[in-house]
Amino acid sequence: MPIFMDRHDIPEEITAAHVAQMHREDLKIEHLYGCKGMTYWCDEKRRTAFCLIAAPNRKAIQDMHNHAHGDVPHRIIEVESAIVESFLGRIEDPEKSKKTELNIINDPAFRILMVINVDRKFFKGLVRDQLLKESRESIATIQFLVQRFLGRVVRQGTYKFLVSFNSVTAAVHCAQALHAKIRPKNGLSPSIGLYAGVPVTDKDGIFEDTIKKAEHFSDMGSEKILLSSEVKELYESENQNIILDSEFMKALSSREEGFVIALMDCMGKNWQDPYYGSKDLSKDLGYSKSQLYRKMLSIIGKSPNNFIKEYRLNKAKQLLHKDTKTISQIAYSTGFNSPAYFSKCFMDTFGILPSDYMRLYVA
Repeated sequence: MPIFMDRHDIPEEITAAHVAQMHREDLKIEHLYGCKGMTYWCDEKRRTAFCLIAAPNRKAIQDMHNHAHGDVPHRIIEVESAIVESFLGRIEDPEKSKKTELNIINDPAFRILMVINVDRKFFKGLVRDQLLKESRESIATIQFLVQRFLGRVVRQGTYKFLVSFNSVTAAVHCAQALHAKIRPKNGLSPSIGLYAGVPVTDKDGIFEDTIKKAEHFSDMGSEKILLSSEVKELYESENQNIILDSEFMKALSSREEGFVIALMDCMGKNWQDPYYGSKDLSKDLGYSKSQLYRKMLSIIGKSPNNFIKEYRLNKAKQLLHKDTKTISQIAYSTGFNSPAYFSKCFMDTFGILPSDYMRLYVA
């Protein structure tokens, strides 16, 4: 049977005890609609509640809630239990709450998500054995530190990780430890983004909004750990207003966050177009060329032209890993007009030719 997560936006007067009562009323009549309530989360601070329910379809959930207490969910999405557990840490009621008659679970589903990209900036003189050794060491370091700071790996690739944390302090301290441990080793460069949010929004996927924004932060390739203004405020509130170290971390303002998200969305749509340049980017973002130059230099430390070129080259690296296209095909598909120019840019940026880079990664 499919599993769904729904979202209820709860009024000010509703408490965790009220939500627990509504959950109990659901359980009394769930069999009438072919449903099975698995657990729920309640966040009194953010005025949200989320139910995890096995059900034949969305309508059955709506009808069950309506019959039980009249509080119909504002949104319902289909989810996978294993993914829910990796994000939220459980898919059933906590043992402690099971022993109470009302089963009050004042546990928010709000999570801090971290996206980690581990890559090299320069590959000159690197051999395959060294690369494999670095990869194993990086993965082991990330896994160890995530576990140490009570995070949960949701998704793992060779060089990219998505991690969920209950605690903003743990997430920030884990990011700092990763930055310190991985960065000095053999020219490796972790790019880390932190964003916070809830599992169900207007999107179809669980934590879809939050994942996208954390990925945008990580994909900027910043020398510093990038985090949202909300993560910064929550961290400083939890730690008696201790100020984050600006040498290694950059908290973006709400306006800067909006700019970064718009920038990455524009690039996501246009990076394969060889005629798309800084002039087009400034027009799409609503800035003059000089305004865009100053803003990008201030936020990410790169000019628009350099950013566009590096964005395309990083996309090319991903395609080279797959070994499904020729270098010429990759050059044209990543917005370069000439394979020769592509190879030159790749060499200038990474210190290695695309053909040699491919040999490092493809057995």
